[in-house]
Amino acid sequence: MAQNMPLSVRVPTEGKWAGEPMSPMGRMMEEMNAYMVLVMGLGEPISLPAFVAGIVTELLPRFPRFRSIQAMDASKYGMPRWVETKVNVDDHIIIPRLDPAILASDPEKAIEDYVASLSTLPMDRCRPLWDFHFLNLPTSEAASTVVLRLHHSIGDGTSLMTLLMASSRSTTDPSRLPAMPPPPRRKGAIYERSRPSLSDGGLAFLAWIWSYLVLVWHTLVDFKLLVSTLLFLKDPYTLLKRANGGGESYRKRLVHRSISFDDIKFIKTTMNCTVNDVLVGVTSAALSRYYFRKSGDTNTKRSISLRSIMPVNTRPVSNRQVRTSFYESNEHCKKPFVTLS
Repeated sequence: MAQNMPLSVRVPTEGKWAGEPMSPMGRMMEEMNAYMVLVMGLGEPISLPAFVAGIVTELLPRFPRFRSIQAMDASKYGMPRWVETKVNVDDHIIIPRLDPAILASDPEKAIEDYVASLSTLPMDRCRPLWDFHFLNLPTSEAASTVVLRLHHSIGDGTSLMTLLMASSRSTTDPSRLPAMPPPPRRKGAIYERSRPSLSDGGLAFLAWIWSYLVLVWHTLVDFKLLVSTLLFLKDPYTLLKRANGGGESYRKRLVHRSISFDDIKFIKTTMNCTVNDVLVGVTSAALSRYYFRKSGDTNTKRSISLRSIMPVNTRPVSNRQVRTSFYESNEHCKKPFVTLS
């Protein structure tokens, strides 16, 4: 039976076998037992030998946590650490057998049901917490599908996207890394707030000071709401947040909808915002439509609170480019202990 906590094996805090301490964010994800499920549609059928070779030569050498397990150190408080181990790649390759009748009638539904089931299956903590699932069947959007499931303590979205960039090559020059996108050029008063000169007069200077005071005030209000939410503010029980107990058992499932990235960029440019802003708006509208459709509530002016957490990456693009080059460099790569059955 898979465990829900790091292994109780005690490892030293110093020396060859000490491993890497788990970061505070990693420990938080460990407490939440959060997983990431990445669905990738391919334009051609899966070549399993090529994919396995890429895992062995690209993924495992570049990212130590893909070849590490979680264990407790021998300190007084028993802090979790990443300890490298021998990786049997075949243990992390899964080719499921799906119902042929469902595949013939609705392959998209079959893949969606399978991906949804992954959130309910535990992972074996005696080996690194990731696995690839290969669905070599065509759908309306792809010739085949690859699903990567991994524990969120391994990394966040930015670090994993950086790793993906480091494992990729430019289409124009296969020997070169793909370049990171340039920093966005944002427009608007908030991005053009510069200190007025003496010739602008005292009123302009006071307006400049006032804009920062308003920014500080909104920041304090947001911080107060955040603390209040953590302590006592709760969202009302709805279809999106059900009360515990009551004899009703329910399970959340993962669903997805493919949207055009060109459409997202068009809205972003038109409304002078970011891609994240557009995606938050789309998600909010989707949740609203889902609620009113499922509940039958016709009062569209009803105010329903649904709080969520959205970590924001503040690392500049230049740092991610450096990190991409670091992952790609030979100095960072380490030959892992890998076996194939």
